[in-house]
Amino acid sequence: MKKILVTGGAGFIGSQLVEHLSKKNYVTVIDNLSQGNKIKNINKNIKIIKGDVRDNKLIDYHSRNCSSIFHLAAVLGVDVVSKKNVETMECEFEGLKNVCNAAKKNKIKKIIYSSSSGVYGKLNYKGNVKEDVVISPVSAYAIAKRSCEIYLKYFYLENKIDSIAVRLFNVYGPGQDTRMVIPRFIQQAKNDKPITIYGYGKQTRDFTYIDDCVRVFDLINKKINGFKILNSSRGQDFSVNELAKVIKKKFTSKSKIIHIKVPNNLEEFQVMKRSGNSSKLRNLIGYKPHTNLMDGLKKIV
Repeated sequence: MKKILVTGGAGFIGSQLVEHLSKKNYVTVIDNLSQGNKIKNINKNIKIIKGDVRDNKLIDYHSRNCSSIFHLAAVLGVDVVSKKNVETMECEFEGLKNVCNAAKKNKIKKIIYSSSSGVYGKLNYKGNVKEDVVISPVSAYAIAKRSCEIYLKYFYLENKIDSIAVRLFNVYGPGQDTRMVIPRFIQQAKNDKPITIYGYGKQTRDFTYIDDCVRVFDLINKKINGFKILNSSRGQDFSVNELAKVIKKKFTSKSKIIHIKVPNNLEEFQVMKRSGNSSKLRNLIGYKPHTNLMDGLKKIV
């Protein structure tokens, strides 16, 4: 069996990726555990190290003999990011640099980096956005993600270590914390509390179920080489108003749907339309998402 390193492996996405990978690989997880440990099924193939991705020696030591590194460690949640812009950028820059240095030193074959649809910024694209469009990241988080994509490109050109950046679109599923929109709405609906929407609720998002996200990472590790930037999306957007109504109905909730003013510190994260085109990913690995939003919500319920 191969050995794989996953940074941020105790988080929402990382934990489910780790559980999946551990079926056929030895997986080492590095995570600062600031949000706890979401890995439910810890087995003999999983080793968890509490540590910071900015610790160069730690990344170097635990990446030895690994075939690939999944780099998911990041500061997450718009409320947290908006208050910790410098730490957010440091985590991205220092973390990726350490991962790349370790990959070069330890002759690791592949780095898979968790980027974000946030790199597309506040531009209002007409259709489902492709990877090659002009982008304009606004927030510190999105700027850091885009900078890391560029770093990976030149790291690959100089070192020929496969480097793939995956732009994730609004991943959701069981186990996600209530800082994110879907679990927040669900919690409010379950408790018959007001479902609170920032702004008018006409802004749209493209929601990707966690199982599809994990499958994308796994297939990329097995099948894609070189340097690539790839969207991982469903390609279908829903307005936040629609989302709130669907969740309220699924929980037969008495909640009222109310609209509130966007806090000043979250204004830069507000985008009217965001929906991704994953045709590039589909052409490379035959990927097609399995779970639509209605089925995904049903699984959570």
